Amino acid sequence: MEKRGGIFAGDDPFVIAQSWLAEAQEMELNDPNAIALSTVDATGMPNARMVLLKEIEQDAFVFYTNYGSAKAQELEQAGKAAFVMHWKSLRRQVRVRGMISREEGPQADDYYKSRSLKSRLGAWASDQSQPLDSRASLMAKVAKITATHGTNPPRPPFWGGFRLVPVEVEFWADGDFRLHDRFKWSRTGIGEAWDVTRLNP
Repeated sequence: MEKRGGIFAGDDPFVIAQSWLAEAQEMELNDPNAIALSTVDATGMPNARMVLLKEIEQDAFVFYTNYGSAKAQELEQAGKAAFVMHWKSLRRQVRVRGMISREEGPQADDYYKSRSLKSRLGAWASDQSQPLDSRASLMAKVAKITATHGTNPPRPPFWGGFRLVPVEVEFWADGDFRLHDRFKWSRTGIGEAWDVTRLNP
């Protein structure tokens, strides 16, 4: 097997992903942790949207949302999802596919507490993905929530995290003449050993 070096070196895809994200945080102007999250609805119709990745764990990727949102409903219905993280500044991307589970314990509480007060109140006020009469009605709801919960609102029971545990992770880096470097990490199941394959560009 070809020895991987440089930005592809290492035996742990999560460590490589963390390293690439750390580089992007130094280079990207806005939201280096943005991912394009892909799901499917109950009919199999695909959906995609930008979400902020909040943590790369030892064996998972974690992001947060309203559990009543379209994305959350699709994630729970399918139990699996995919995302791509793309950095124009580095000319690299990471593609991930895997299994989904909720994160709604102390870790979700801690992340919620770390958000700005306005973001925490906004999480309470928004019926994410549902029809909205007007922005004025949303702001009125924010004001009501502020009066009710004050400056230290608890995490809403309908808001929390999702953990994506991958079965595939692909690292892509731009190459001269469109001859890109691509390495795909794949495993037959969660907890199994990774197999690494170089892919044609």
